Amino acid sequence: MNGEKEGVREVKSAARTVELLELLSGMGQAASLRVLSERMGVPRSSLYALLQTLVQRGWVRTDATGTLYTLGIRALLTGTGYIDADTRTAQVRPHLDALSERTGETLHFARLDGADVVYLATRESRHYLRPHSRVGRHLPAHATALGKALLAERTDAQADALLPAELVALTDRTVTDRGELLAELSAVRDRGYATDDGENVEGVRCLAVSLRYDRPATDALSCSIPVSRYSDALAEETLAALRETRSLLEQNVVTDAFTRAAT
Repeated sequence: MNGEKEGVREVKSAARTVELLELLSGMGQAASLRVLSERMGVPRSSLYALLQTLVQRGWVRTDATGTLYTLGIRALLTGTGYIDADTRTAQVRPHLDALSERTGETLHFARLDGADVVYLATRESRHYLRPHSRVGRHLPAHATALGKALLAERTDAQADALLPAELVALTDRTVTDRGELLAELSAVRDRGYATDDGENVEGVRCLAVSLRYDRPATDALSCSIPVSRYSDALAEETLAALRETRSLLEQNVVTDAFTRAAT
């Protein structure tokens, strides 16, 4: 609506600040003023002033030369504050601990954010697997079992609207054809869980289920298993554990919501 929503005009300076922080968050490395200016389509002089303000306030930091920029520690503190205040994450953590004891594999709790999933909690494998996904990281939903489990909670039209124009590949196995992805989402709906076979991290297979305490679901659980240890029997055991945990969470979260409403 050209900067307006429900009669409220967008504050241009605030929008530009958010856009800059989101850009730095997604780059994964330090960036120069020139690169940031080109990516945002903003004059260097205007962007430089904004960067210096954010540097002074700790939201952005620079290297020793003062020419490269990355997110500052204030961004981390704010992200941590979000997780600490999120009631869903607090409710999931003890169940994630129990699931970790039961499976011994790497587990993730994540939330859909547009076309991405954001990792909110992780439990590492006792087998010393070290996948790349960590708390606070965004990954494309189409390339992860977590994301596909959540996209499948929506109609094809709704899922298609969330997806970017181009489906990027994280590995050689990532599904980048839209029609193929939509067909896979249909299969996810039929069987009740999603998978990825090295589509996010090479050599790792993942299983995921959505958590339907909200409709449509925005949260999901996944378990990562290295290909060297993966078997059909282990997959069945893992799915059984994920489903039981899902049932407990959906019951407990709904019960807790009704309890709060009653008081």
